[in-house]
Parts: sequence; C-alpha cells; structure tokens
Amino acid sequence: MERQKLNEKESLEIITSMISRTRNRLCMGDGDLLLLWGYITVCVATTIWALLYMTHHPAVNWLWFLIWIIGGITTPHISKKKRIKKGVKSYTDHLSDGIWSIIGWCALICTIICLVFLLFFSKDCWGMMLVFALTLIGIAEAIQGLIIKEKILIIGGGIGLTIGLITMACLIADITLYANWYMPLFIVAFTCMMIIPGHTLNYKAKRENERA
Repeated sequence: MERQKLNEKESLEIITSMISRTRNRLCMGDGDLLLLWGYITVCVATTIWALLYMTHHPAVNWLWFLIWIIGGITTPHISKKKRIKKGVKSYTDHLSDGIWSIIGWCALICTIICLVFLLFFSKDCWGMMLVFALTLIGIAEAIQGLIIKEKILIIGGGIGLTIGLITMACLIADITLYANWYMPLFIVAFTCMMIIPGHTLNYKAKRENERA
C-alpha cells in the first residue's frame, strides 16, 4: 500500500514536470513568430493607412500581399531556429504546430477565394480576409493560451476575436469600414494579439533561462 502511494506521488510529479517543461518550451518558441507576424501586419497596415490618406487610391490595398510575401519568406528561417533550440518535439509542440498550420491553410484558401471573386466575377469580398485575420487567428491564439496556461495569449486572442466580430457585424450591416477609423482599430487588434504577447513570452523565457 505504501509503495502504491509513493508511485502515485511520483506519477503526479512527473506529469507536473512535463506540463511545466512544455509551457516553457512553447514560450521560448512562439514569441519570435508572434512578433514577426505582428510587426509585419502592423507596419503594412500603417503604410496602407498613410497612403490611403494621401492618395485615396484603392490600388494601395494590393500592398496587403506584402504580409504574405515577407512573412512567408521569413517564417521558415525562424521555425528552423526554433526546432534547433527545442530539439525533440513533444505532443503539445505538434498540437501547437497543427493549429497554426490549419490557420495558414485557411488564410491561403481565403486569399484564393477573394482573388477568384475579384478576377472572374468583379466582386470585392476582401472584407472576409479582415474577419479571418482577427477571428480565426484570435481563436487559435486563445486556444494556445489555454494549452500552455498563458493569460496574455488568451487576452490578446480575445481582443482580436472581439474586433473581428465587430468587423463581421459591420460588413453584414453594410457599414463601410472607412480607413480613418477602422485601420487604427485593426492595428490595435494586432498589437494586442501578437506584439504584446510576443514580447511577454520572450521576456518570460529570458527570465526563466537566467534563473536556470
């Protein structure tokens, strides 16, 4: 009986240790990617906002594709560095990668759909990309925050999701998303959703490494 109690205690300690290690590994791995996509999106959005204010030309919106181009080129490099640092992947590493892979494929499919509607039917449905960028990414981030028990991810994802739902409501109600009020809102959303959490995770990882 005593041996059984000891085994139960040891098992609990092992499980707790595994959860703690997984949380630290995710924090070290995800901060840089959040910062990459957060800063790219905010910089591109700010540039488009400024150009729209100066030129009032809708062709400026094609600059949104810079997010795809810059992020797509840079992400594999950061992911490779992350794999080298983290070594063998845990189950939660695979789960996290799977979530963001699904988001990436959804983004690609949404982009193709918008292009098809524009090129073949002369219909502008790019508002769907704004809803996607805020709602689905916000949900994915909140889920990851629940997995690693990181409140800043849950809060950031929640803010993005809320602004995404507001965007969806405006589109359904046929309320025009004018750049002078919507672009600042979009920038705030991505700052809260990616930049602040990214810096927070990197800070916590650095502090953890210093303690070790």
